[in-house]
Amino acid sequence: MTRAGLRLTDLACLRGGRMLFRGVSLALEPGEGALLVGPNGVGKSSLLRICAGLLPAFSGTITRRGSIALADDRLALDMERPLVLTLEFWAQLDRAEPAKLAAALDAMALTPLAYVPVRMLSTGQRKRAALARVIASNADIWLLDEPANGLDAASTDLLGAAVRRHLTAGGIVLAASHQPLPIDGPVTIALQDYQATDDRADAA
Repeated sequence: MTRAGLRLTDLACLRGGRMLFRGVSLALEPGEGALLVGPNGVGKSSLLRICAGLLPAFSGTITRRGSIALADDRLALDMERPLVLTLEFWAQLDRAEPAKLAAALDAMALTPLAYVPVRMLSTGQRKRAALARVIASNADIWLLDEPANGLDAASTDLLGAAVRRHLTAGGIVLAASHQPLPIDGPVTIALQDYQATDDRADAA
């Protein structure tokens, strides 16, 4: 793992002619995490996708150091293939070591389901599969969008343990979550505090 880093400076997001937020700044170093909070529609998912490079920022700058993995509501797994094979596909793209995939399956208690087609997994199992994909990627920076949604208490504990291991190893976690995550002394960004007084595009 490289020395990870994530810095946002005066970030703004415009979607559908509406300014979701502006003026967001954040700096995370190895072993640090941050939580994005706020009501639905305030821009938490958009901020994560901007950090992942999947959406352009309206203004401001992003500096990333290290590789990035995103887990959101897009499963991005082949529904017809066995779980281990579709995760293996992503692991190969990420150039992850085979041992990382086995460890990721174990971390999310998915090893017994390795050869079950993804379409036959329950909602919670698919959520764990998405998290296993992030773990297997060996990415420095984890971007997690509501990672505990659909998880029972035992699975949430598995998520917590994975987050702790990642931070201890010098990784970074930026998560949008309505549920507490085991991040010691996290920075909390309430995105509703960054909404423009006039959110029209011509007011930006």
